[in-house]
Amino acid sequence: MAEFAKYYVDFLWNALQNIWNFIYSILYAFYKIVVLDTINYFKALGAVVGNFDVLGWICLILVSLVNIALVFFIVYRLVQLIRRYIVYRGKEVEKDKLMEEIARLHEQAEELVKEKNQIFALKVGNQISEGYVPNDALAVTSDEGTGGNREASRFTKLINLDEKYGRNPNIIFMSDTDMISLQDIVKRFVDFAASQLQLYYTEDTIRLFFAGLATSKIIILEGISGTGKTSLPYAMGKFFNNNTSIVSVQPSWRDRAELVGYFNEFTKKFNETDFLNSLYETTLREDPNFIVLDEMNLARIEYYFADFLSIMEMPDIAEWKIDLISSPSPTDPKNVIYGKLLVPQNVWFVGTANNDDSTFTITDKVYDRAIALELNQKADYFDAPMTESFNCTFNYLESLFDRAYKEYEISDKNIALIKDLDAFIQSKFKISFGNRIMKQLKLFVPAYMACGGTESGGIDFIVTSKILRKFNSLNLPFLTKELQELIAYFDRKFGKGTMKYSIAYIRELQKVN
Repeated sequence: MAEFAKYYVDFLWNALQNIWNFIYSILYAFYKIVVLDTINYFKALGAVVGNFDVLGWICLILVSLVNIALVFFIVYRLVQLIRRYIVYRGKEVEKDKLMEEIARLHEQAEELVKEKNQIFALKVGNQISEGYVPNDALAVTSDEGTGGNREASRFTKLINLDEKYGRNPNIIFMSDTDMISLQDIVKRFVDFAASQLQLYYTEDTIRLFFAGLATSKIIILEGISGTGKTSLPYAMGKFFNNNTSIVSVQPSWRDRAELVGYFNEFTKKFNETDFLNSLYETTLREDPNFIVLDEMNLARIEYYFADFLSIMEMPDIAEWKIDLISSPSPTDPKNVIYGKLLVPQNVWFVGTANNDDSTFTITDKVYDRAIALELNQKADYFDAPMTESFNCTFNYLESLFDRAYKEYEISDKNIALIKDLDAFIQSKFKISFGNRIMKQLKLFVPAYMACGGTESGGIDFIVTSKILRKFNSLNLPFLTKELQELIAYFDRKFGKGTMKYSIAYIRELQKVN
């Protein structure tokens, strides 16, 4: 025991000495650089300064000023970087706390709504079993001071919107300074998000987003958590002076009733969801609108969103109608006609998606109809000039898209290359472009070019997101040779380094398999 105690005391003493020697060496090195070396510099200068002529003294003064300025600049930049990091980190922490608080309040609100519905259902059930149903069970109590039309209507919240916009219609007047190009809109949004919201995006990401708006009414934002998937459409709504509606998808959603609501036979009222309210409100507005389906693949998209996937395939936009109720009523909201709601053109559905064990796989049926963007990393911080929001009507934005289709058509050369690529991929991988993808390609690429992108960049993105994505369903370990041939084909036909997204995606497929 005594020998062990002696060993352990020696061990602790040696460890403490080593730690002290380490700390002492760091402090001594700092002291040597700051104090001793500085003294030696001045001693060396003092030994020779007496021999300087006038020109030598002038050089000494100039060099001293330059050195002092350099040291000051280095110190200033270090302080600035530390301060910027502290401010940025503080905002990120506050943002995370705010999102957590919003999620907690949302959960509490859902629990309260469920509890209220259970109590109400129990009350109505007991009264029906006794043969009596009071009038207040058949009508939702109206707000004080409102007319009887709201009580009589089956759509209480939608009637509220009719009354709200009847008093204050959404009319947008664009000034000459608002008449800007798509490329300028992209730049303006990037500066607006950075200066007003402290959200940072690259111009190419926003080009892809706007080109997606020109191509499809469904945008899917994928990527790891914290890369700004929900923040992007949120910021886009603020940019267009119109708050984005964010609807949290629930794992229990199995059909469209969870999304748009249903008619309650007991209360004779339509159970209006937040999604339905947001969709109906877009019919009363003139500006671009965004409805976010947050974590859309927590439930099967083809189940609850099936009606929207189907109607958006119809070439006639007048047929984009959602059935709400079978029997029409004169007390229904003004834009619910014969029990149907026409989905307006000024709304886009933006779905955010995480790919993990808690989510469902997004099928090709959904991907084929949407434009999917991957956000896997945040853009770096940058200083942006203070930029105001954008006063814009949907009709003006649509006119910019229409102009892009005419001014930036895909060249005949690239059309021929795309057809050759289709034949090559079909022969090697048994996958074809299809008419839908060709149509999207002809819409996306011109809009992408009008936003400041290149023709080859737009083609590269569509090939990657629409064609190469389908390769995940193939038996890739047996197609190693074909994948390498496809990379060589891209470099040979389109130019080396031109199809960088496509080649990078194939490289990732090769790594995984």
